[in-house]
Amino acid sequence: MMKELSLDKFEEAYEVVKEVASETKLVYSDYFSVQTNNKVYLKPENMQLTGAYKLRGAYYKISTLSEEERAKGLITASAGNHAQGVAYAAKCYGVKAVIVMPTTTPLIKVNRTKSYGAEVILNGDVYDEACAYAYKLAEEHGYTFVHPFDDLDVATGQGTIAMEIIKELPLVDYILVPIGGGGLATGVSTLAKLLNPKIKVIGVEPAEANCMQESMRAGKVVTLDHVNTIADGTAVKTPGTKIFPYLSQNLDDIVTVEDEELVVAFLDMVENHKMIVENSGLLTVAALKHLNVKNKKIVSILSGGNMDVITMSSVVQQGLVLRDRIFTVSVLLPDKPGELTRVSGIIAQQNGNVIKLEHNQFVSINRSAAVELRITLEAYGTEHKEQIIKALHENGYQPKVVRASI
Repeated sequence: MMKELSLDKFEEAYEVVKEVASETKLVYSDYFSVQTNNKVYLKPENMQLTGAYKLRGAYYKISTLSEEERAKGLITASAGNHAQGVAYAAKCYGVKAVIVMPTTTPLIKVNRTKSYGAEVILNGDVYDEACAYAYKLAEEHGYTFVHPFDDLDVATGQGTIAMEIIKELPLVDYILVPIGGGGLATGVSTLAKLLNPKIKVIGVEPAEANCMQESMRAGKVVTLDHVNTIADGTAVKTPGTKIFPYLSQNLDDIVTVEDEELVVAFLDMVENHKMIVENSGLLTVAALKHLNVKNKKIVSILSGGNMDVITMSSVVQQGLVLRDRIFTVSVLLPDKPGELTRVSGIIAQQNGNVIKLEHNQFVSINRSAAVELRITLEAYGTEHKEQIIKALHENGYQPKVVRASI
């Protein structure tokens, strides 16, 4: 075991982090346990003061700095959660904090970072570009850089999550951890293996931002050409080089999930646990069905919950579409009185709820032969949707399912 990340350091960090971080108690999930035939627990780091686990690593890192290093002012780059962690920790220590965030960062993360007294600069489309600019500013102004993941002290602070999990659930079999740059996964996997080598730690990445998976395959840190994911907190092109050896040694596997799976997972969390979890935090929930195990005690780390309302609205709508709870059908019908009433009656008999109608008289040259009616409906799910479509068929219509537009 490499000496830098020692049990003594993790224990020290655990005591320091307790000054600001909540000990987020595990939440047993009946819903996901039944879905997967395992005992699934959620580690709700979305309930932290700053809305994410990042406060742990930022606060511990800043506690290790000298007075001189803190007095220079702190700077970091972040897609949002580390930004808030550094901003809050800097406020606790009474020092200046400058945060560079990608221009795509959700507004809620920008505003909350500012609310802790930090100076926020928006630069670059993705984290990597923001980070390069932050390094430039650090060099120009002499700021002390606090890296969001490629720092052993930061990773040690994040690892306190594993300490809490194992104290509460000593016989845990699997811990699922999101991966962006790898700091959280480094701390959690290293401490888990120190405390109990039998625990399996699985990293989870977005399929279109799988920098750690590609690095593991190559046996060295590699940079992706591009990333494309709704999980903005894990949209990282290059993982950490300092922490990579720890992940190579302690991470048991990496699972990737598609963005559509995150959309459905958001709906599941809201409906079954009444919790708001951001897309990156949902990686470990979406990954549950990818594990080929049964009757195991599994902990999914929900890394954060900082999601703006507009994104939330979009994700809910898309989730309803993906679950066949909302769908649109196109029906051709003669342009004569009573046809719309007839179609509406058929849908009503099947307990379908019409939420939008679009009537297009120009789909055919011969209007009396056919006009198009697009109907967007609410249904209970796939079975109910098929029941409505079948009823339309049986009444002489030829409904075609088209892309829902809400």
